[in-house]
Amino acid sequence: MRAAGLASLALLAVAGCHPRPQADPVENQGPISAEPVTLTAADGVKIAGVYTRAAKPRALLLLFHQAESGKDEYALLAPQLAQAGYSSLRIDQRAGGTLYGVNETVKALGHSADYAAAKRDLDAAFAWGQAQKLPIILWGSSYSAALVFLLAAEHPGQVQAVLAFSPGEYLDDKGAVARAAAKVTAPVFVTSARDTREADAARTILKASPAAINTQFFATQGGVHGSSTLLRMKNPDGAQDAWRATLKFLGDVTKH
Repeated sequence: MRAAGLASLALLAVAGCHPRPQADPVENQGPISAEPVTLTAADGVKIAGVYTRAAKPRALLLLFHQAESGKDEYALLAPQLAQAGYSSLRIDQRAGGTLYGVNETVKALGHSADYAAAKRDLDAAFAWGQAQKLPIILWGSSYSAALVFLLAAEHPGQVQAVLAFSPGEYLDDKGAVARAAAKVTAPVFVTSARDTREADAARTILKASPAAINTQFFATQGGVHGSSTLLRMKNPDGAQDAWRATLKFLGDVTKH
């Protein structure tokens, strides 16, 4: 464990079971909009996405989904994040499926690619995000929670924070995620399902990062794999706790 100054291994217990975030009402004034976005990866693959715009955004969240999934993993989460003051872009990565609806990128390709290939899609989202002139926060779920560390390591000083829901060494190059995390100095938040191996994998990656703010959330009840831990339908006993921990971290790293 690192010396004082780290906010590591945060254990939070908050009463309640409704996952709606309790956001600063001042940040929530004004309309929220959502619009389709099409990105082009470096290899020419077209990537479908949705941009949800907060009225007074504190930052832009780049939301990346888990395996067998798509951008609609965040269909319920993005509006709630916007109400809390965070604009977001969610995309259909080329490694995905129909877990939450049609993945348009995979459908157009005719097949799901491997995890490492989806890194190009994250790169395209990051390039698009830079053009929005907002602080960028990376958010990954399962395999993309591994890829966000690679992306952050490639852009020192350009990433406000990293949130990784159930990260692990999911790539063929074992150890690549921890090596990337060792280069990430932006604040990092990780969480995992209530599974010892998954929690240990997240802890190992987190410990590799030299960031001054490193937070690992442990659910006192509930807790499921990936960003689904924030959805009441997937995590009825623990979604509220996970929301509170997530919004606290976001609030801490976006203070003006």
